[in-house]
Amino acid sequence: MKKIIVIPARYESTRLPGKPLLEISGRSLIRLVYERASESRLKDGVIIATDDERIMSAASSFGAEAVMTSASCKSGTDRVFEAVKDRDADLIINVQGDEPFIRPDMIDLLFSVMENESLNVATLCAPVTDDNEYSNPNTVKVVLDKNGFALYFSRSPIPYLRNGTSRSILYKHIGIYGFKGDFLKQFVSMPKSRLEEAESLEQLRILENGYRIKVLTTHYNGFGIDTMEDLERARLVLDRKVM
Repeated sequence: MKKIIVIPARYESTRLPGKPLLEISGRSLIRLVYERASESRLKDGVIIATDDERIMSAASSFGAEAVMTSASCKSGTDRVFEAVKDRDADLIINVQGDEPFIRPDMIDLLFSVMENESLNVATLCAPVTDDNEYSNPNTVKVVLDKNGFALYFSRSPIPYLRNGTSRSILYKHIGIYGFKGDFLKQFVSMPKSRLEEAESLEQLRILENGYRIKVLTTHYNGFGIDTMEDLERARLVLDRKVM
Protein backbone atom coordinates (compact mmCIF):
# COMPACT_ATOMS: atom_id res chain seq x y z
CA MET A 1 0.00 0.00 0.00
CA LYS A 2 1.24 3.49 -0.87
CA LYS A 3 1.03 5.70 2.22
CA ILE A 4 1.12 9.47 1.89
CA ILE A 5 0.99 12.23 4.51
CA VAL A 6 -0.55 15.52 3.37
CA ILE A 7 -0.36 18.73 5.40
CA PRO A 8 -2.92 21.31 4.27
CA ALA A 9 -1.69 24.86 4.91
CA ARG A 10 -3.83 27.90 4.13
CA TYR A 11 -2.32 31.36 4.51
CA GLU A 12 -5.52 33.21 5.35
CA SER A 13 -6.83 32.44 8.83
CA THR A 14 -9.66 34.35 10.45
CA ARG A 15 -8.13 34.30 13.91
CA LEU A 16 -4.42 34.15 13.04
CA PRO A 17 -3.55 35.45 9.54
CA GLY A 18 -0.41 33.96 8.01
CA LYS A 19 -0.45 31.23 10.66
CA PRO A 20 1.68 28.62 8.80
CA LEU A 21 4.61 31.06 8.57
CA LEU A 22 4.56 32.32 12.15
CA GLU A 23 7.69 31.29 14.02
CA ILE A 24 8.03 29.09 17.08
CA SER A 25 11.55 28.59 18.45
CA GLY A 26 13.12 29.87 15.25
CA ARG A 27 11.14 27.71 12.83
CA SER A 28 7.87 28.33 11.05
CA LEU A 29 4.78 26.46 12.21
CA ILE A 30 4.49 24.64 8.89
CA ARG A 31 8.15 23.55 9.11
CA LEU A 32 7.63 22.17 12.60
CA VAL A 33 4.63 20.13 11.46
CA TYR A 34 6.46 18.94 8.35
CA GLU A 35 9.51 17.83 10.36
CA ARG A 36 7.31 15.90 12.79
CA ALA A 37 5.46 14.19 9.94
CA SER A 38 8.72 13.35 8.17
CA GLU A 39 9.79 11.23 11.14
CA SER A 40 7.02 8.70 10.38
CA ARG A 41 8.56 5.28 9.73
CA LEU A 42 5.66 3.99 7.62
CA LYS A 43 5.16 6.88 5.21
CA ASP A 44 6.09 6.83 1.53
CA GLY A 45 5.99 10.60 1.22
CA VAL A 46 5.02 13.92 2.81
CA ILE A 47 3.35 16.72 0.86
CA ILE A 48 2.44 20.26 1.90
CA ALA A 49 -0.75 21.34 0.14
CA THR A 50 -1.21 25.10 0.04
CA ASP A 51 -2.94 27.95 -1.77
CA ASP A 52 -0.23 30.58 -1.31
CA GLU A 53 3.13 31.26 -2.99
CA ARG A 54 4.64 32.42 0.31
CA ILE A 55 4.06 28.98 1.83
CA MET A 56 5.33 27.31 -1.35
CA SER A 57 8.51 29.37 -1.09
CA ALA A 58 8.95 28.57 2.60
CA ALA A 59 8.46 24.84 1.94
CA SER A 60 11.09 24.94 -0.79
CA SER A 61 13.53 26.65 1.56
CA PHE A 62 13.52 23.69 3.96
CA GLY A 63 13.38 21.00 1.30
CA ALA A 64 9.74 19.99 1.49
CA GLU A 65 7.63 18.85 -1.43
CA ALA A 66 4.73 21.26 -1.82
CA VAL A 67 1.87 21.52 -4.31
CA MET A 68 -0.27 24.51 -5.14
CA THR A 69 -3.98 23.78 -4.75
CA SER A 70 -6.97 25.81 -5.79
CA ALA A 71 -8.03 28.81 -3.74
CA SER A 72 -11.57 27.49 -4.15
CA CYS A 73 -10.92 24.54 -1.80
CA LYS A 74 -13.47 24.94 0.98
CA SER A 75 -11.72 22.83 3.61
CA GLY A 76 -8.40 21.28 4.49
CA THR A 77 -9.67 17.89 3.38
CA ASP A 78 -10.61 19.30 -0.03
CA ARG A 79 -7.03 20.57 -0.29
CA VAL A 80 -5.66 17.16 0.71
CA PHE A 81 -7.73 15.43 -1.97
CA GLU A 82 -6.64 17.88 -4.65
CA ALA A 83 -3.01 17.22 -3.74
CA VAL A 84 -3.27 13.42 -4.13
CA LYS A 85 -6.07 12.88 -6.67
CA ASP A 86 -3.64 12.19 -9.52
CA ARG A 87 -1.18 10.19 -7.43
CA ASP A 88 -0.91 6.56 -6.47
CA ALA A 89 -2.05 6.77 -2.84
CA ASP A 90 -3.91 3.99 -1.03
CA LEU A 91 -3.79 5.51 2.46
CA ILE A 92 -3.71 9.24 3.09
CA ILE A 93 -3.03 10.83 6.46
CA ASN A 94 -4.27 14.41 6.81
CA VAL A 95 -2.09 16.12 9.40
CA GLN A 96 -3.47 19.58 10.04
CA GLY A 97 -0.86 22.27 9.54
CA ASP A 98 -1.43 23.86 12.93
CA GLU A 99 -0.50 20.82 15.06
CA PRO A 100 3.21 21.28 15.92
CA PHE A 101 3.15 18.69 18.72
CA ILE A 102 1.94 15.76 16.60
CA ARG A 103 4.26 12.79 17.13
CA PRO A 104 5.36 10.41 14.35
CA ASP A 105 4.21 7.39 16.38
CA MET A 106 0.67 8.82 16.30
CA ILE A 107 0.83 8.99 12.50
CA ASP A 108 2.18 5.45 12.29
CA LEU A 109 -0.55 4.19 14.61
CA LEU A 110 -3.13 5.42 12.11
CA PHE A 111 -1.24 3.99 9.14
CA SER A 112 -0.96 0.60 10.86
CA VAL A 113 -4.61 0.36 11.86
CA MET A 114 -5.85 1.59 8.49
CA GLU A 115 -3.66 -0.96 6.71
CA ASN A 116 -4.79 -3.89 8.84
CA GLU A 117 -8.49 -3.18 9.40
CA SER A 118 -11.39 -2.57 7.06
CA LEU A 119 -11.88 1.12 7.80
CA ASN A 120 -12.85 4.06 5.61
CA VAL A 121 -11.55 6.70 7.99
CA ALA A 122 -9.85 6.83 11.38
CA THR A 123 -8.66 9.55 13.70
CA LEU A 124 -7.22 10.03 17.19
CA CYS A 125 -8.33 11.27 20.57
CA ALA A 126 -6.78 11.72 24.01
CA PRO A 127 -8.20 11.98 27.52
CA VAL A 128 -9.31 15.46 28.57
CA THR A 129 -6.92 16.52 31.31
CA ASP A 130 -8.40 19.73 32.70
CA ASP A 131 -11.60 21.76 32.92
CA ASN A 132 -10.33 24.41 30.50
CA GLU A 133 -10.07 21.83 27.72
CA TYR A 134 -13.53 20.52 28.52
CA SER A 135 -15.16 23.96 28.30
CA ASN A 136 -13.02 25.49 25.52
CA PRO A 137 -14.85 25.53 22.15
CA ASN A 138 -11.48 25.42 20.36
CA THR A 139 -10.92 21.98 21.90
CA VAL A 140 -13.17 19.56 20.03
CA LYS A 141 -14.64 16.81 22.19
CA VAL A 142 -15.64 13.34 20.99
CA VAL A 143 -17.95 10.71 22.46
CA LEU A 144 -17.16 7.07 21.66
CA ASP A 145 -19.15 3.87 21.53
CA LYS A 146 -17.91 0.69 23.22
CA ASN A 147 -16.04 -0.35 20.06
CA GLY A 148 -14.14 2.91 19.71
CA PHE A 149 -16.22 4.48 16.96
CA ALA A 150 -17.31 8.11 17.17
CA LEU A 151 -20.87 8.82 18.26
CA TYR A 152 -20.45 12.59 17.96
CA PHE A 153 -17.90 15.42 17.86
CA SER A 154 -18.66 18.82 19.34
CA ARG A 155 -17.16 22.10 20.44
CA SER A 156 -19.53 21.93 23.39
CA PRO A 157 -18.52 20.12 26.59
CA ILE A 158 -19.80 16.60 25.90
CA PRO A 159 -20.84 14.34 27.44
CA TYR A 160 -22.48 16.28 30.24
CA LEU A 161 -21.33 14.94 33.60
CA ARG A 162 -23.76 14.65 36.49
CA ASN A 163 -24.07 12.74 39.74
CA GLY A 164 -20.32 12.22 40.07
CA THR A 165 -19.88 10.49 36.71
CA SER A 166 -16.25 9.50 36.10
CA ARG A 167 -14.20 11.89 33.95
CA SER A 168 -12.61 8.85 32.30
CA ILE A 169 -15.17 9.09 29.47
CA LEU A 170 -14.02 12.60 28.43
CA TYR A 171 -11.92 12.75 25.26
CA LYS A 172 -10.57 15.53 23.07
CA HIS A 173 -10.19 15.09 19.33
CA ILE A 174 -6.70 15.38 17.79
CA GLY A 175 -6.42 17.01 14.37
CA ILE A 176 -5.23 14.08 12.27
CA TYR A 177 -7.22 11.77 9.97
CA GLY A 178 -6.47 8.62 8.03
CA PHE A 179 -8.48 8.01 4.83
CA LYS A 180 -8.68 5.16 2.38
CA GLY A 181 -8.05 6.74 -1.00
CA ASP A 182 -11.42 5.83 -2.50
CA PHE A 183 -13.33 7.05 0.55
CA LEU A 184 -11.50 10.39 0.54
CA LYS A 185 -12.75 10.92 -3.02
CA GLN A 186 -16.26 9.99 -1.91
CA PHE A 187 -16.12 12.27 1.14
CA VAL A 188 -15.18 15.45 -0.72
CA SER A 189 -18.07 14.88 -3.15
CA MET A 190 -20.64 14.85 -0.32
CA PRO A 191 -22.50 18.13 0.22
CA LYS A 192 -21.90 19.96 3.48
CA SER A 193 -24.15 18.64 6.22
CA ARG A 194 -26.30 20.61 8.65
CA LEU A 195 -24.35 19.51 11.72
CA GLU A 196 -21.05 20.27 10.00
CA GLU A 197 -22.19 23.82 9.31
CA ALA A 198 -23.57 24.27 12.83
CA GLU A 199 -20.37 23.13 14.58
CA SER A 200 -17.87 24.03 11.82
CA LEU A 201 -16.53 20.46 12.02
CA GLU A 202 -16.25 18.68 8.68
CA GLN A 203 -15.95 15.20 10.23
CA LEU A 204 -19.64 15.47 11.12
CA ARG A 205 -20.39 15.19 7.40
CA ILE A 206 -19.17 11.60 7.60
CA LEU A 207 -21.38 10.72 10.56
CA GLU A 208 -24.43 12.50 9.17
CA ASN A 209 -24.12 10.49 5.95
CA GLY A 210 -24.22 7.24 7.90
CA TYR A 211 -20.53 6.26 7.84
CA ARG A 212 -18.40 5.37 10.87
CA ILE A 213 -15.17 6.94 12.09
CA LYS A 214 -12.78 4.78 14.10
CA VAL A 215 -11.22 6.79 16.94
CA LEU A 216 -7.99 5.49 18.47
CA THR A 217 -7.02 6.67 21.92
CA THR A 218 -3.51 7.87 22.66
CA HIS A 219 -1.81 9.99 25.31
CA TYR A 220 -1.23 13.51 24.02
CA ASN A 221 -0.58 16.72 25.89
CA GLY A 222 -0.09 18.83 22.78
CA PHE A 223 -2.47 21.33 21.24
CA GLY A 224 -3.28 23.01 17.96
CA ILE A 225 -2.54 26.64 17.18
CA ASP A 226 -5.82 28.53 16.77
CA THR A 227 -5.15 31.84 18.50
CA MET A 228 -2.28 34.15 19.44
CA GLU A 229 -2.56 32.77 22.98
CA ASP A 230 -1.97 29.25 21.61
CA LEU A 231 1.03 30.52 19.66
CA GLU A 232 2.62 32.13 22.71
CA ARG A 233 1.95 29.01 24.76
CA ALA A 234 3.62 26.84 22.11
CA ARG A 235 6.63 29.15 22.08
CA LEU A 236 7.01 28.79 25.83
CA VAL A 237 6.71 24.99 25.67
CA LEU A 238 9.18 24.53 22.80
CA ASP A 239 11.63 27.15 24.08
CA ARG A 240 11.86 25.17 27.33
CA LYS A 241 12.59 21.99 25.36
CA VAL A 242 15.29 23.74 23.31
CA MET A 243 16.90 25.11 26.47
